[in-house]
Amino acid sequence: MKTIVETVKAGAVLVSDGAWGTFLHKKGLEPGQCPELWCITRRSDVLDIARSYVAAGADMIESNSFGANRLKLAHFGLDSRAKEINRAAAEVSREAAGPNRHVIASMGPTGKILMMGDVSENEVYDAFAEQATALADGGANACCIETMTAIDEACLAVRAAADNTKLEIIATFTFDKTMDNTYRTMMGVSPADMASALVKAGAHVIGTNCGNGMERMIEIVREIRAADGKTPILVHANAGLPENKDGDIVFPETPGMMAALVPQLVSAGANVVGGCCGTTPAHIAAMKKAVHGLIQANS
Repeated sequence: MKTIVETVKAGAVLVSDGAWGTFLHKKGLEPGQCPELWCITRRSDVLDIARSYVAAGADMIESNSFGANRLKLAHFGLDSRAKEINRAAAEVSREAAGPNRHVIASMGPTGKILMMGDVSENEVYDAFAEQATALADGGANACCIETMTAIDEACLAVRAAADNTKLEIIATFTFDKTMDNTYRTMMGVSPADMASALVKAGAHVIGTNCGNGMERMIEIVREIRAADGKTPILVHANAGLPENKDGDIVFPETPGMMAALVPQLVSAGANVVGGCCGTTPAHIAAMKKAVHGLIQANS
């Protein structure tokens, strides 16, 4: 199987998967429980989520390992089981993906702030190295270091994966629109800042996830592409901005609405499109259809 970078540099647009947390809660995950432990205790439910995205046509599947670094798992008293949990997470997604799809294993933030002295750089590096190694052992061929907001933490994660595995490395930040209509993370990082730092650290694919619907992602991708003209860009967009309806958080963008914006997202510079909060297999199937339409139009 070609790498993600090889595939997109040959002209392909790839489709990733969508939200995981929503489905875990629908299957019975309670507030305060560790979602990643389900890879062991409720394996069939996690496998069902991964398979639903394969059936929708996703070219790559994440893993249920977003918060499975030992620093985050310590909140549940599970830090000593980090290797076990991450390996299991990758194995589940690999089983669903089969040999012809990528497993882009999820690696989220530690929840610690380096600049505040909550943790040392060595502790963060070691936690990400342990996680990446276990994910690779479980069958992942790429990792998706995602929902990052701070350059120091993200670069440590990228370097830990690069130093200790042969995984293809994806790294994405979450940006918010500011009052002056620019995009920054909660730590003040711009899309251009992110692109420069992550490529220098060793990321093979860069991009953005969460926090925004498709329309705003188009603007963010334009900024990333203006700063970096060649590194592949991945986008995991929310199904719009969350809304509170009768006490429930809902995401307003339908599969058709998200799919209609795929051509603009690709035109802005995105090479991989997929979903984050609020997206479902129906959203991914609609994006896949939109990408297929682009291929036909260009053939």
